[in-house]
Amino acid sequence: MGKITAVSPLAPDHFPDLPVIDGVRFATIAAGVRYQGRTDVMLAQLTPGSTVAGAFTRSATRAAPVLDCQAKIGATSDTGAAILVNSGNANAFTGKGGVTAVEAITAAVADVCNIPQSRVFTSSTGVIGEPLPHDRITAVLADLKGALSDKGISDAAKAIMTTDTFAKGARAEVEIDGKTVSIAGIAKGSGMIAPDMATMLVYIFTDAVVSQPALQKMLSTHTDSTFNCITVDSDTSTSDSLILAATGASGVDASESEAFSDALHGVMLNLAHQVVQDGEGATKFVEIAITGAATDADAKTHGMAIANSPLIKTAIAGQDPNWGRVVMAIGKSGAAADRDRLSIRFGDVEVAKDGWRSPDYSEEAAAAHMKGQNITIGVDLGLGDGKATVWTCDLTHGYIEINADYRS
Repeated sequence: MGKITAVSPLAPDHFPDLPVIDGVRFATIAAGVRYQGRTDVMLAQLTPGSTVAGAFTRSATRAAPVLDCQAKIGATSDTGAAILVNSGNANAFTGKGGVTAVEAITAAVADVCNIPQSRVFTSSTGVIGEPLPHDRITAVLADLKGALSDKGISDAAKAIMTTDTFAKGARAEVEIDGKTVSIAGIAKGSGMIAPDMATMLVYIFTDAVVSQPALQKMLSTHTDSTFNCITVDSDTSTSDSLILAATGASGVDASESEAFSDALHGVMLNLAHQVVQDGEGATKFVEIAITGAATDADAKTHGMAIANSPLIKTAIAGQDPNWGRVVMAIGKSGAAADRDRLSIRFGDVEVAKDGWRSPDYSEEAAAAHMKGQNITIGVDLGLGDGKATVWTCDLTHGYIEINADYRS
């Protein structure tokens, strides 16, 4: 796999102390799916009555596990549920063999966990186009079942990693009617990130009571302003999956709670930012705020055009305040723009105003901002009230080093 020699310089200083979510237990194991000497399979078992929501890639070449989850996710059931994830092999572009592998794994998990097969959700991440050795997974299910623990979520975050340099987790607690509801989430993602639903793999758990329709609505709404607003390299995975489960163990109904919805959004945004901070080869975290667009949709189009531009991302890597490249990206995006109304900022430094270089522009001040790890680019189109914020990272030699030999 790619050359990963150090933890991203943008990584948080520690993995968060995630709360125990009553009603879900985790286990991990080294099954040797592809990696040697590390855990690569995670099992999460959910208590009866849990509700499950999801968002998935809209890639035309999405993987067999994604298609299986999409077919199951909207159903309601009073039985338990399970999530099984493997890293190292995406089980994507594997034809009938991919479907057979999913069928074998979900049937075996259902048998071991004593739940319906329709309540088993699987995800696979890693190399595309190679058959998944599913027998290595089914062979360790009994051991996984025996190792289930309500304190195993941090180990689960490590088992789902591929080119990630650090495990990703986020938490929130919210008071509803005088009682505390907890949320804990984990994610993996580092490259092939320009999601069209979520990010590579994300699993979020809460002990709140939330109906399946309400859970799905919250998830879909918040995905658009979190995971669908990040990009590392403009490439959408075949395997992107986001699963949110509510066990109901707290007894607190959060289906209509604005406070719970806001807390969930915060967890999702935190995880989305961590994916960008672990972008392959990344050394800078970049926020791009678009205002004054004709519509919110146009604002996002402009933001992503900037975020996905190799010219802009390499300039950021080189600490070069090359705002002309931002002008270029706005012009090519296809969304409405007027050259003579356009204004641009790097941090607090106004570099362009009303279609011209700002009369107060300071190359030195702009360059000083570019030397930091956290870069902000602000663009005002001067056309309307549309706005959007997206996040990306720089593009360095490290990205090439990781991906040039990813399969070797």
